Amino acid sequence: MGGRGERAGEHGQAAAELLAVVPLLLGALFALAQLAVAGYALWSAGDAARAGARAAHVGGDAERAALSALPFWLEDGARIDVSDGPVEVGVGAPALLPGLPEIPVNAAAGLDPQAGDG
Repeated sequence: MGGRGERAGEHGQAAAELLAVVPLLLGALFALAQLAVAGYALWSAGDAARAGARAAHVGGDAERAALSALPFWLEDGARIDVSDGPVEVGVGAPALLPGLPEIPVNAAAGLDPQAGDG
């Protein structure tokens, strides 16, 4: 009774299910990749803020030190604030999909000269 026609229907159903799942998998993959890019940008901004704080602590150029610690793809448009208090670094993590805005990421670091005197 159920010969060849049922098997062809099953193959068609599997193909339709796969077609429905592929966009979800691609969306999850892009979301994971975007999270990784934003995380790396946050890590890099924190590293740059610490480099700037170290330079400021020894009387060096904190802004230049912070900028040199950033990867080249984050340097353009980086915001570095070395005024009173901790060194603050803000960068924009690039969006992986065209048309989406970059993700703003900020980090701050400072060295307190009084912290070790206790």
